Amino acid sequence: MAITKEAAYAGYRADAGQATLDMAGLLSAAYELGDMINFSADAADYVYWKGEMKRNEAVQALVKRFAKAKEKFEECQRFGRFHPDYHAAKEEAEAVQRELDEQESVRGFKAAEQSLDGLLFEVSTLIARAVSDEIKVPSNDPMPSSGCGGGSCSCGSGGCGYSNSCGNTMRRPGVK
Repeated sequence: MAITKEAAYAGYRADAGQATLDMAGLLSAAYELGDMINFSADAADYVYWKGEMKRNEAVQALVKRFAKAKEKFEECQRFGRFHPDYHAAKEEAEAVQRELDEQESVRGFKAAEQSLDGLLFEVSTLIARAVSDEIKVPSNDPMPSSGCGGGSCSCGSGGCGYSNSCGNTMRRPGVK
């Protein structure tokens, strides 16, 4: 997947020696990039494995069991580990999760999802770095090896509970 330099700069034009933003050109290049990602092998694998999971009756039954087990555990978790059913509910949710993880379609989906996420992160990073090295790029990696991330943390704060070279995490909001 290669975008030419001309396409990348299609959103800009020189006007009396001053660069201005041409939104039509920029949007056109963004849609072209989106189409390239949608037609990539990573996106095709993601769609394939997502469909395999949805068609697999055993997986769908496990998903329903997991949702119920997770709901029960979250109810117990509100009261902490001193709730009488806390450990049993936790073990049940973990057992169903292990069963799900053993399914081929679930493993394939998770691998495809991770691969597509990596592609999207790489593209986001390239776009951000083209603008400035200081722009934060969100990632789903709970333990990033380097760089700064999004969220409410700023470099050096260490307030996220994870540490990397900047002292923060790069997980997207809402991602566990």
